[in-house]
Amino acid sequence: MDDINPVSLTGHGDIAVVSVDNPPVNALSQKVRAGLLSAIAAVEADTRFKAAILRCAGRTFIAGADISEFDKPPQPPSLPEVTEAIAGAGKPIVAALHGTALGGGFEVALAARYRVAVATARVGLPEIRLGIIPGSGGTQRLPRLAGIAPALRMMLSGTPVEATAARDMGLIDRIVAGDDPLAGALAFAAEILAAETAPAPLPPPDIERDRIAIAEIRAECAKTRGEEIAWRRLIDAVETGLEQGFSAGLAAERTAFLELRGSPQAKALREAFFAARRNKPPA
Repeated sequence: MDDINPVSLTGHGDIAVVSVDNPPVNALSQKVRAGLLSAIAAVEADTRFKAAILRCAGRTFIAGADISEFDKPPQPPSLPEVTEAIAGAGKPIVAALHGTALGGGFEVALAARYRVAVATARVGLPEIRLGIIPGSGGTQRLPRLAGIAPALRMMLSGTPVEATAARDMGLIDRIVAGDDPLAGALAFAAEILAAETAPAPLPPPDIERDRIAIAEIRAECAKTRGEEIAWRRLIDAVETGLEQGFSAGLAAERTAFLELRGSPQAKALREAFFAARRNKPPA
């Protein structure tokens, strides 16, 4: 079983389907990260394929990082390597979401060029609840899609949002029918290829408006969140992206994520998380 690759690649005509099957919740273990990186490279190299679907088997999309790895030495590839490979792909990639796409799982979806979801899906970046911040592009891609104020409030709350609300925020391109998004994602990808048009560019930021929003949210958090560390680093990363550009924002995000991951606050919150999960009665 240990040698089974949790990521597979199949073809549907000129559309590749990259499937993650890592039960129970398709967490981003080292094998999943490596499998995704290899699959994206294979899609890029194969001239049969003009687009790709990224989907998951079982009851959910990637529900997050494998946080059991947090206190172990890191094993390559890192999740930022995976998300940058997805974002930099020359062929359009469509993330097909069902269940929950949370944390690193939603960062994977945000890195794709497009996202479709079933109506019951939920998405979010709940890292703040574990004393950390998104570390694989979430603090930069979410604000560029949803706007800085909505994105900051979503990340600071850590609360997932329903698919329809995510669509209205600009985070999902289409709600598809059924419980399994694959058929809808294949139809969506076929439409993209038939249209032969690039996605519409995101509107440029209103820098002055966004500076005001950041200042207001920072002041609110200073009053209500006290000595927590993560919220400050989260806002700093978003602000760096606004003021210095995407690459600088990514670098600030990753530095903050790695520093926070080893902090006493984050370790205590992880211990509480694992304790709650151990004590949860079986479903």
